[in-house]
Amino acid sequence: MARRTPTSHVFIIIVTLVIAAGCKSVIDRRDDVRPRVLRDVPSQNLAYRLTADTTPPAELDSVDTLEKFETIANDFSTKRTDDALLRTVKSPDGRRVLAVYATADEPGAAFRIDLYNSEGQFLRNVVPPDLSCFFPEMVTWSPDGNSINFIARARVAPSPTPTPPPDVLPDPEVSPEPAPSVAPLFAPVASFNTEQIYIANRDGYELKPLTAREGLIYFYFAWAPDAHAIVALACKEDEWTERERQSKTPAGRPRLVMLDGSERLLDDGLTGALPVWSPDASKVATAFETDVAIYDVTSNKPTQARINLRDQLITASTAFDEAARKPTPSASPAASPPASTSASPSTSPSPSPTSSREPASFNPIIRLEWPSPERLYFQTAYVRLRPIEAFTFPRWHLLTLSAQAAILK
Repeated sequence: MARRTPTSHVFIIIVTLVIAAGCKSVIDRRDDVRPRVLRDVPSQNLAYRLTADTTPPAELDSVDTLEKFETIANDFSTKRTDDALLRTVKSPDGRRVLAVYATADEPGAAFRIDLYNSEGQFLRNVVPPDLSCFFPEMVTWSPDGNSINFIARARVAPSPTPTPPPDVLPDPEVSPEPAPSVAPLFAPVASFNTEQIYIANRDGYELKPLTAREGLIYFYFAWAPDAHAIVALACKEDEWTERERQSKTPAGRPRLVMLDGSERLLDDGLTGALPVWSPDASKVATAFETDVAIYDVTSNKPTQARINLRDQLITASTAFDEAARKPTPSASPAASPPASTSASPSTSPSPSPTSSREPASFNPIIRLEWPSPERLYFQTAYVRLRPIEAFTFPRWHLLTLSAQAAILK
């Protein structure tokens, strides 16, 4: 029997290594096209599965925005009886507290902000006298606790004091006594005739406007979880006035605001659904009627996805209404079967109704919550502002997000 030569052994080893290298190349290429985390998936490449009529997210924010820090509330009730404390906002580290309060000389819904420490000791006024703050729920700290934010505009000048009658004019021979001044010194700060977002450091200094678009009303903003940017809603003055006239909730265009003041308009459509951040701070989501819109915010080449849920929500609403009409008291709303499809970017609105008669529980999206990268919750309801603000048919739904399947070449 012929013996195998050493050369043949070498040849077998080389062939084996080549095959192994080829297999590794395919595996590496597969890993390259399949992102390891969802933040690396462009919005336009997201796929989704809808689960209608699910339980509300466990992470739902239930913090009372009108809470009042006890020691500060005591300070206002005993020493500052002319001011009305509206709410307090504690810093993330718990060492600073913002006091939001109304004064007798502030017009309408305007208010002011003071800074306290956690022991309830007054530190300083935050807002200069030529600014008036609006939207008290928007007084916030950045997630890292390094910044204070609020919305303000130029303060309306008070009416001039009338000249006193002649019989009470001061005696020109008597020198007037100087009145003591306790107002703090503020560095000059730009002001505008419409509401803008302002930012200061954690000690209430270095105040400046973060937005500077005269004519736009910024009425909502939210910090990115990593504090790298802010997403905001803004509208024009006439748009605000028209919705107010129609007794509608405010609506604005979503825009990304960076810490250097630069902005990027995310969408040109008006929405009343407040934008939310993904937990990894890579995307922002909002809604337009029954469309969910998702935007990239960290990519050099950002994309967006428009997920049209109208038909699926009509189907789910039909099942919901039928279950609600059943006489059995224990009957629960039936959930529509999960639907899976890929989201694709679109700038067009939802299509026209396929039926002139829609289910009673079929309503637009009014709220979103994004507790984890792959779970995006949204609530549908009919908002009734008159005679009293209320929600009709409030229902929660879940979008489970994933990456679209990639084709290996």
